[in-house]
Amino acid sequence: MAALAWLLIPLFAVVGAAIWGGWASRNRTTGDVAELAGYARFRDAMEKAGSADRPAE
Repeated sequence: MAALAWLLIPLFAVVGAAIWGGWASRNRTTGDVAELAGYARFRDAMEKAGSADRPAE
């Protein structure tokens, strides 16, 4: 029974390392696209608001 326990320890370590590796290498760029699009809309809205306040030359 003790030998089985010693064989399960590395098995759990490998499973844990595989889970951590998958989590660490996940694609985290999906949120940036939405934030950049929102910033572009904000910038466009501010440009429109700024041009409406200026007198015509």
